[in-house]
Amino acid sequence: QLAGLAVIAFGLWLRFGGPMAEFATDKKSPELFFMGLYVLVGAGAIMSAVGFFGCCGAARESQCLIGTFFACLLVIFAGEVTAGVFAFIGKKVAIQEAQKIYEDAYEDYMKNPVGKVNSTIYRYHVALQCCGKGNVEQQTGLPCPENIQLPKASNCLAEIQNVIDTQLRLVGIVGIAIASITIFGMIFSMVLCCTIRNMREMI
Repeated sequence: QLAGLAVIAFGLWLRFGGPMAEFATDKKSPELFFMGLYVLVGAGAIMSAVGFFGCCGAARESQCLIGTFFACLLVIFAGEVTAGVFAFIGKKVAIQEAQKIYEDAYEDYMKNPVGKVNSTIYRYHVALQCCGKGNVEQQTGLPCPENIQLPKASNCLAEIQNVIDTQLRLVGIVGIAIASITIFGMIFSMVLCCTIRNMREMI
């Protein structure tokens, strides 16, 4: 249950608290990246519910509940492996989607550098701590954050790639940790189920 709650908190932080949250403030968003986060939050919610049933099965010494707990953990483990492979394969597409969103906002700003477009591009720059697409001449007039080092931090497209790489790496680490917990949970549930059955046979 604690692992499930931790996964939910981690997924919600990446969705609403990290730099990538700014890419969901408008109509466009990197759907593939956020889809993975929603799957992560869903898996955490299922883990919490399954943990509750596992506790009930252990307390009541019910082979049926513990067997159900084992089956649910097996499904969660398979889902985690599938999500991990999906995230690894889809990482390039997620990066391209996020970069396309920034490029569209950049082009809109260049056409009309006032009003909402101005605030949109500025939010991206603040969240990513960058400014522009790498061409110093094109940065003239862009709303850049204070105290950033140009031209070192001038390429927002590269910064988007770095951010997604870092966050997907975090998701991978969390996924491996959860998978390990899931494996131990399956092992202990089977041991407990066999122990209960043997005790009943002895009685």
